[in-house]
Amino acid sequence: MKAIGYRTPQPIDSAEALESFDLAQPQPGPHDVLVRVAAVAVNPVDSKIRRNVTPEEGGPRILGWDAAGDVVAVGEQVTLFQPGDRVWYAGDLNRPGSNAEYQRVDERLVGRMPETLTYAEAAAMPLTTITAWELLFDRLGLARRAAGSERALTADSPCLLVVGAGGGVGSILVQLARQLTGARVIATASRAETRDWLLTLGADHVINHHDDLADQLAGLGLDNVSHVASLNGTEQHLAALVEVLRPQGRFGLIDDPQTLDVMALKRKSISLHWEFMFTRSMFATDDRIEQHRLLTEVASLVDQGILRTTMGQHLGGLSVANLRRAHELQESGQVRGKLVLDGF
Repeated sequence: MKAIGYRTPQPIDSAEALESFDLAQPQPGPHDVLVRVAAVAVNPVDSKIRRNVTPEEGGPRILGWDAAGDVVAVGEQVTLFQPGDRVWYAGDLNRPGSNAEYQRVDERLVGRMPETLTYAEAAAMPLTTITAWELLFDRLGLARRAAGSERALTADSPCLLVVGAGGGVGSILVQLARQLTGARVIATASRAETRDWLLTLGADHVINHHDDLADQLAGLGLDNVSHVASLNGTEQHLAALVEVLRPQGRFGLIDDPQTLDVMALKRKSISLHWEFMFTRSMFATDDRIEQHRLLTEVASLVDQGILRTTMGQHLGGLSVANLRRAHELQESGQVRGKLVLDGF
């Protein structure tokens, strides 16, 4: 089968950063589905691994942890899917990725994709949706509200500040928070087009993370926020975020700051929560089927028109040239929504 990956960690401008390979088609294990990949998305994790992780001896590293496609075979113990099912998933860092014609995935990490989306529109969502869902509900502990029920904001409502909300995770997190919680949603963005994007996704307010956060919140009539979801720039914004978090607030993050002075949280008894959506698959946790369940629920919410795809830019079919372009854009830090490619 065709696949794209690398043999040695390289910057994206290197000719060897991404290469085409012809590999044996994988075979499903007992709990696996074998998927013919129809579309993929590119995430920051793709670039991080390509730049920093040396593949195991004897083979290339195949990237890609967002896909939609068709089940073509199943393992002997699979109960959730059968050949012909259309599925979406983010997969497992311990296995070869989705930048290939076929991929083997544990069924407990896979959901049926929304019927109302194309493969490309669906591929934009799994990794960021799992990240956002786990951050909101498993880490920050925001209470669920029934989808479609009226949201009634009061002075006692939770107030969620989403920092760097214009990217892939923020684009779905803002929707989930608006549609499934009772929180007031305040997003941050620095560009006018991103601000408009976030307002269409359901943010109550959008402020600029380059300006004084406390002053901007005061301008909205708010003294503080109860929850922070910091999606990038945590190290840069930490002091300002601690300032605007109320005592006993909750601070969640997903990025990789070089340093993080947690002592700054002590005076206010702020709790710290780090989200990494690959934890369940990486450690084969007993509850990894929760990712199947949440993807299945989100598919239903998409088909009901409650959530929308976060596809930002479609870059054509899966080729070395197109994938290189996607990595370049991802590393620019200026991506709105998700970068998506069709399969081979």
